[in-house]
Amino acid sequence: MEMSGIWQKFKRLMPKGLKDFPHYAEGPERYNLLRKNFVFIVCATAIVPLLLMAAINYYQYQSVLKEEIVKPLRRLITSTKHTLELFLSERESTLRLLIRERTFEELSNQARLNSIFQSLKAEFPEFVDLGLIDASGLQRSYSGPYELRGKNYRDQDWFQEVQLRGVYVSNVFLGYRKFPHFVIAIKRDTVEGDFYVLRATIDTEKFNQLIRTITLRPGSDIFLVDHEGVLQTPSRYHGNVLEKVTFAVPPSSQEAVITTTKDHHGEHLLGYAYLRGVNFILVLLKEPGEVMAGWFALKSELLLVLVVSVTVILIVSLRVTGLMVDRIREADQKRESMYAEMEHTGKLASLGRLAAGVAHEINNPLAIINEKAGLMKDLVEFSQEYQDREKLMSQVDSILRSVNRCREITHRLLGFAKRMDVKVETIHLNELLQEVFGFLEKEAFHRNITVSFNLASDLAPIAHDRGQLQQVFLNIINNAFEAVEDGGNISIATRQHETELGDVEVAIDDDGRGIHSDDLKHIFDPFYSKGKEQGTGLGLSISYGIIAKCGGDIRVESKVGKGSTFTVVLPQKCMMA
Repeated sequence: MEMSGIWQKFKRLMPKGLKDFPHYAEGPERYNLLRKNFVFIVCATAIVPLLLMAAINYYQYQSVLKEEIVKPLRRLITSTKHTLELFLSERESTLRLLIRERTFEELSNQARLNSIFQSLKAEFPEFVDLGLIDASGLQRSYSGPYELRGKNYRDQDWFQEVQLRGVYVSNVFLGYRKFPHFVIAIKRDTVEGDFYVLRATIDTEKFNQLIRTITLRPGSDIFLVDHEGVLQTPSRYHGNVLEKVTFAVPPSSQEAVITTTKDHHGEHLLGYAYLRGVNFILVLLKEPGEVMAGWFALKSELLLVLVVSVTVILIVSLRVTGLMVDRIREADQKRESMYAEMEHTGKLASLGRLAAGVAHEINNPLAIINEKAGLMKDLVEFSQEYQDREKLMSQVDSILRSVNRCREITHRLLGFAKRMDVKVETIHLNELLQEVFGFLEKEAFHRNITVSFNLASDLAPIAHDRGQLQQVFLNIINNAFEAVEDGGNISIATRQHETELGDVEVAIDDDGRGIHSDDLKHIFDPFYSKGKEQGTGLGLSISYGIIAKCGGDIRVESKVGKGSTFTVVLPQKCMMA
């Protein structure tokens, strides 16, 4: 059975936690992120319901408080509306009684009308005057302080309305007297088919006093407007009589309504009611601060409870999360230790065999070659019979240089295979990459693989373990060699990150066969070696673990048939130091 098949079966039998282990070895930042996630989850599951309950309680309490405010206002408006309607109804009924009980001749008699008016005013002091108007609009008799006898009201709006309605309470207007007033007019038809009108003027000041008797706070305002929004009584905020209000006239309603409105004075609570049978609207305005005082108090109490609850939840969640993360860290450390042992065992097994082979298969022949070449050089030096003595000496020197180079390669390989503790030292990454490429230089030459270097000249030195970085880049570059066909291209580039952290980046790009998207997400899993005829599938997994433990990262981008790019990001200083 092939080795890859054995590893695939072994991998399927491994626990999932062990297969995914490299993802646990991501340095201290991983635990900080884990802590943040735990705190977020705990807070989300505890604080969100708390906020929801607080919102529900707030709106429930708000509706209750609002109802407690609205009810008294609605009662006040309703009672005031009924008072005004009763005021007008009593005056209207009095005039109805007069025009029904008195004949046209009696009312047209000036002396008789004066007597009637005096009696009327004694009962209702708010009546200003009283007049009788015939069907032509001419005032036949008049009792009052103004010179209005003989005036013609044919073209007056109120006269037109009373003809149609029979009874009419006018809006406030100026009229002939050039003073704000309103009238109550009663029409009576005669047997001859004619009609006449009894008209009385109401003192608006008396009407205003009736409204002002309502006790309100300083920030409130109550007044009458007509259906067009013209003031019938003075307003604290909107001006005097016959001026137009700045807010929209509220819609008609038979009942008292409480709503809100905005004008240039700000937002107000608006209460209103349409008076029955007349063109008047009773309006009450209250400032929001007065209305919202109870709500603000509720807000403060709810906010205090909410802040205290959230603080307690945060403290408890942070404490519990800290304990959980500490336990996870301890478990990860044990797993990491086991994985390190497995990594080291595999490394020693493969590199030990390689070192032994190098020692027996390379060092001994090299020693013989070196000895024989030295002997040849001595013979040539002490002999004067060779015609091409200089050329031969040059060739012997070339042999000796090649032998020395092979010794250096063997020495690096044996040093790489040697087990040693993590030793962080200052490393020039560009030199290390060229050094690692020296192991594969001959293979590149024989396979006609073009390896290009694009190394940043301003790359800052980094503090890492040289042996581990050699292992990482040797694994990645070797994988690139396996991925490309003979005559392919590999690019190795470095650059400095423009951040305060001083990270450096190494990008190894090839134009090989690429990696399928389904395999890409498992490429760093232990024992995953799909597509390889030989190998354990530990190379990239070990490399990922080494970089992650240092606080770095490995990313891979690949397209099938286009090639792959491995990007290694290294911090300026290894976190294991």
